[in-house]
Amino acid sequence: MSESTAETLRSRIKDVYGHVPLPLFDGLMHLVGDGSAADDDKHADGEQCDANSLGLSTTRRSPDEGKLWDHRDVVLITYADQVRESTGDGQSTDPSAEPPRSPLAAQHRFLVDHGLNDLIRCVHLLPFCPSTSDDGFSVADYLRVDPDFGTWDDIANLGRDFDLMYDLVLNHSSQQHDWFQKFLAGDPEHADFYVTADPNEDLSAVTRPRSLPLLTEFESAAGTISVWTTFSADQVDLNYANPDVMLAMIETLVEYARRGSRIVRLDAIAFLWKEIGTSCLHLPQTHAAVKLMRWVLDRAVPGTLILTETNVPHRENISYFGSGDDEAHMVYQFSLPPLLLDAIHSGDTGVLTEWMGSLKLPSDETTYFNFTASHDGIGVRPAEGLLPPERIDALAKIVLDAGGKVGMRNLGDGSQSPYELNVTYLDAVADRRSVPPAEHSRRFLATQAVMLSMRGIPAIYFHSLVGSPSDFAAVESSGINRRINRHKYERTELEAALSGPDSLQRRVMDGYRRLLDVRRTQPAFDPAASQTMLDLPTDGLIGWVRQTAGKPPLIVVANLSERARSIAPSSLPEGYARDVLAEEDLEPSTPLEMRPFQVRWMV
Repeated sequence: MSESTAETLRSRIKDVYGHVPLPLFDGLMHLVGDGSAADDDKHADGEQCDANSLGLSTTRRSPDEGKLWDHRDVVLITYADQVRESTGDGQSTDPSAEPPRSPLAAQHRFLVDHGLNDLIRCVHLLPFCPSTSDDGFSVADYLRVDPDFGTWDDIANLGRDFDLMYDLVLNHSSQQHDWFQKFLAGDPEHADFYVTADPNEDLSAVTRPRSLPLLTEFESAAGTISVWTTFSADQVDLNYANPDVMLAMIETLVEYARRGSRIVRLDAIAFLWKEIGTSCLHLPQTHAAVKLMRWVLDRAVPGTLILTETNVPHRENISYFGSGDDEAHMVYQFSLPPLLLDAIHSGDTGVLTEWMGSLKLPSDETTYFNFTASHDGIGVRPAEGLLPPERIDALAKIVLDAGGKVGMRNLGDGSQSPYELNVTYLDAVADRRSVPPAEHSRRFLATQAVMLSMRGIPAIYFHSLVGSPSDFAAVESSGINRRINRHKYERTELEAALSGPDSLQRRVMDGYRRLLDVRRTQPAFDPAASQTMLDLPTDGLIGWVRQTAGKPPLIVVANLSERARSIAPSSLPEGYARDVLAEEDLEPSTPLEMRPFQVRWMV
């Protein structure tokens, strides 16, 4: 290891701690000492843990040599147990009978059977480790696969047909994690592994993402202690002021990359560092920690991408790009879901147009992670400062009228405002009780075509792909609002829902497959391609041009209104001759006709 590399590492560590803890420096030097897994690394269950033994590559699959991404990059967001296959009574004595597949294997088979391995490059597996709550986000063991989902071999098999993306839930662990149990027991190696505080201290400045107590009491070897629990009593916050914690989590990060994760999502990263008297959100030490993680990962497993998850207003969100080459490769486009939903309901595309026109990237090593739906609800905080409050309130009313839920947050003056809309994006776009399936699918697919056309890497939630309805029964039975958008399928149930030729789910999935099939043929959708907004009337119309250097442009035009529109040739760039989505030849000298909720991709 060169002296310059060692000096850079010291500098990165010092940016976090103000000094260089020697065990952390030595541990990270070991991680970056070479680009392959060390022979003495172990699985959590004691098996050898090098990537080759798992059937995984220690180098990431890149689109082309030297490129981080290209136009074929599309991510599917899904739970490890999203699709299951019934095992019957388990009494079969036929030795030739195929054993039941694990949920991971069952979902893999579903995706391949439907040809999605040709349309989607990467699968984001939401947390698949043993967990005690929050649908996977209260991790009890970072290096095991929950046996109810499958095994590392199942993930390795999935990785033969798709690139992979994993979650690193690094702000907190489950209270059942071995680290926390040792912490409570007074084990000196795990002292200060978790954040504690005196409940009499003034913690009023701390940003609260949920209306739950910030501190939770536990009985420990030293007596009753109050532990910081940002998200729930079962999710105890790790103490990154302790360098041993930083080392353990960066070792886990590198291990995930070695086990096949091309993209690693840093969950709830904004809350990482705690300092009483501050908001404990986006602190300088948090940004310095992400930069340290990026620096180590770039050397230990080159080509791995870091995605930060920060569900906050846009300006705060993009701060995780850093200087463009030292922090996150990607940030979630959290403002897109509410702005797009507002546009299609209000008929005013002005806010969406202005916001898209403001988007900039600090370097070619950064891009946006575009999405409209995920396992969480539709956050509306990222629309603050962009949409007027009455438009946000209107979205909340639409969701409530559709049977969904609205999460509220407390404001400083004692009032409340919407925080999160809990509903499937399909049901947020239109009310299935009054809108026929054909029109409902057109409206929804228009929003998805817009998302797929924007600069960045598109991410599709499984329930958007298959057109799932809101799961009201899951909310009622669990009392958890987010379960409305987390239905788990038996494969027979899912196939039945997709089999009806006129069903909404069939229309949505067929339409989505068409969008993806066309998109993968268009190099102008490379994340590196430029995006220039068109000057169109903002009463439902929006358009932009995507272009890769040295190649012809692609023009995107969308009509997000309920009425047909006609666009004058003078409002559009010259040179297009065909709509590749509609497979329609066009005459640029005549007005461009747009049906309600139509999106055109013109070349």
